[in-house]
Amino acid sequence: MTLLRDSNSPTAQPPLTLAEVLEIFTGEALPLHFTAYDGSSTGDPDAKFGLNLKTPRGVTYLVTAPGDLGMARAYISGDLEMTGTHPGDPYDLLQVLREMHFTRPSARDLALVARSLGLERFIPVAPPPQEALPRWRRLAEGLRHSFTRDAEAIHHHYDVSNTFYEYVLGPSMTYTCAAFPDAAATLEEAQDNKYRLVFEKLNLKPGDRLLDIGCGWGSMVRYAARHGVKALGVTLSKEQAQWAQAAIEKEGLGDLAEVRHSDYRDITETGFDAVSSIGLTEHIGVSNYPSYFRFISERLRPGGLMLNHCITRPDNHKDPRAGGFIDRYVFPDGELTGSGRIITEIQNIGLEVRHEENLREHYALTLEQWCRNLVTNWDACVAEVGPSTARVWGLYMAGSRLGFERNIVQLHQVLAVKLDEQGSAGLPLRPWWNG
Repeated sequence: MTLLRDSNSPTAQPPLTLAEVLEIFTGEALPLHFTAYDGSSTGDPDAKFGLNLKTPRGVTYLVTAPGDLGMARAYISGDLEMTGTHPGDPYDLLQVLREMHFTRPSARDLALVARSLGLERFIPVAPPPQEALPRWRRLAEGLRHSFTRDAEAIHHHYDVSNTFYEYVLGPSMTYTCAAFPDAAATLEEAQDNKYRLVFEKLNLKPGDRLLDIGCGWGSMVRYAARHGVKALGVTLSKEQAQWAQAAIEKEGLGDLAEVRHSDYRDITETGFDAVSSIGLTEHIGVSNYPSYFRFISERLRPGGLMLNHCITRPDNHKDPRAGGFIDRYVFPDGELTGSGRIITEIQNIGLEVRHEENLREHYALTLEQWCRNLVTNWDACVAEVGPSTARVWGLYMAGSRLGFERNIVQLHQVLAVKLDEQGSAGLPLRPWWNG
C-alpha cells in the first residue's frame, strides 16, 4: 500500500491504520505478513512468517521503547505474536526481521502517526514482570558489581528453576559454549569435549587442585574430580550450588569435589595448580578485569595455569554495556569487550598468555541445540516457569545464535601461566592438548 499525501495539515487526513503506520517506517515491501488488532494488514499474505500485533498495550511497548527492548516487551507479554515459527526457537523469523530496513519519517508523517495512535499510546506502562530494573534504579541493590548487586544479577538469571534448565541444557547442565569435535556431534558429546579441552589445556593430573570460578551446576568440578583432581567450585547462585552438591554426592565425588554458594572474592585458599573461569568474565565488569585477574594470579602457585572462557566482542573499542533487551531480561549489568582487552589485562597483572582461540561457530551450534531442547520440552517448560519466561529464553538464545553466526559476538578461550621467580613456565615447548 502506498499512502497519498496532500498539502493540507496532518489533522486534515483520516487516522492511519496500524499497518499504514508500519509502512511509513519501513518504506518498502515487507519480507513478512503483518496483521493488527484494528483489522489492518500489510506485506505478502502468503509469506511464511509474520507478526500479529494483538493489543493496544503492544503498541505502547513499541513506541515508548523503540528498538529491541520495546519489541521484546511486546513479544514477551504476549501482545506481539510471531507466526510461522515456534516461540522456543524464533531463529528463522529473526533472520527475516534483520532484513527489514527502517527509515526516519518526515516531521509531517510523524505528526500524523502520533495523531493516529493517540496520546494514550505514548504514556509508558509497566513492563513484563520478567524485566529487571533499569541500570539507574539498581542503585538500591548497591553500586555496580558490588557483592550485593552481583548476587542479585546472578539470581535474576540463574535462579529461574533448575528443572527448567534441565529441560533446556540437557544432562550436562552446562550453560556455556560447547566445543564440537564435528558438526554432527550431539550436545552432550560437545559439552564433554569442552570440559576435556579445558582440563587438558590446564595440564591437570591426578592429585592437582583446581579452582573453578562461576562454576554453575558444577560440571567442570565433577569432570575434574572424576579424573582424580581435587576441585573447588564457587557460584553466586544458591540453586546452582544446591544442585551441584547433590550431583557430587550422587556420583560419590565428595572426597574430591566441592561447590560453594559464595562470591569468588570470598575464596581465601591459595596454591591452586589451575584456575578455570568459564562464562564468568561477562558478569564482572570490564573495569574490574585488573582486580579479577590479579585475584586469580594470587590463588595460583608458580607454574599454575589459568583458562578464561568468555563471550567477547569482535573489537576492543565499542561500549561494553549490553543492549536493552539483554541488560533488562537476560544478564543485568553484563559487559562484553574484545579478546584483545582481555589479553591485555591478563598480561598487565603479570600472567603470561600462552594460547588463545575463538570458538564463535561452536557457540552458534550450542545455541541451536538449546533451542531445539526448548522446543521439544516447550509444554513442560511453560508449566515450570510460565509462557513469558519461556519466550524470554527462546528469543535470547535464537537471537544470540544469529549474533555468533554473523560475528556480532565471539567466544574466546585464553590460556595463561603464572611464571616462577626465574621467569620459567615449566611447560612443554608445544601445545600438549588435543584440539
